[in-house]
Amino acid sequence: MHSNRYTFLFAIGLSVITAMVLVVISEGLKPLQEANVALDKKKNILQSVRIYETEREAVENAYDKSVEELVIDSEGEILTNEVVSNIEMKNEVAKTPAERKMPLYVYTKEDGKKCYIIPMQGVGLWGPIWGYISLESDFNTVYGAYFDHKTETPGLGAEISERFFQDRFTAKKIMDGQTFVSVNVIKSSAKVEYSDEHRVDAISGGTITSDGVDEMIDNCVKPYLTYFKKIAGASPQLSLKGN
Repeated sequence: MHSNRYTFLFAIGLSVITAMVLVVISEGLKPLQEANVALDKKKNILQSVRIYETEREAVENAYDKSVEELVIDSEGEILTNEVVSNIEMKNEVAKTPAERKMPLYVYTKEDGKKCYIIPMQGVGLWGPIWGYISLESDFNTVYGAYFDHKTETPGLGAEISERFFQDRFTAKKIMDGQTFVSVNVIKSSAKVEYSDEHRVDAISGGTITSDGVDEMIDNCVKPYLTYFKKIAGASPQLSLKGN
């Protein structure tokens, strides 16, 4: 019969061996996990410009062929020493706009026209929400949008990840003349000063999540206007909502 000391040492040894095996497996799978995360991100970016590829090779080819990655600052300058993959959006949106390093994805269509894809991060009812919104080369018209969430309620706030909701943003406008008004996510019955081209119907029963999307777009899109104004060669000073 084994002593208590033997049983204790055996249990410790088994635990150590198991832990080492799990560490080795985890480290071995890490490159694959990181590749899958990168692939999923590329899929989401492409969905914001209405490309719905799912196969790895097709996604990689479409992305590599058509998408350029930039990082800009609040002055509209390209940060040539920064790499998009090193930027954590959840950290950047917690900063003031003047302090942010902002990833930007430039998609070139087959006809040579460009779309500008802005990554977004926000908060819904139960946790983080995020997404991408693409603007046409007029820096005003929404070409497409993609949203997702971590823990929103199925059938309610979680519907921000559904195509029917995302498609509502296509052709909406973020500017009213020289004034940024965003795309307002509000109930269809709400009376607001903005016309239909500046509003999207909120998710029924998902008011707080819809408010989160509304705030996320306003918070994340506005800081890019300086860069857009610069590359468009616009001279008038933009007037921003909330300033």
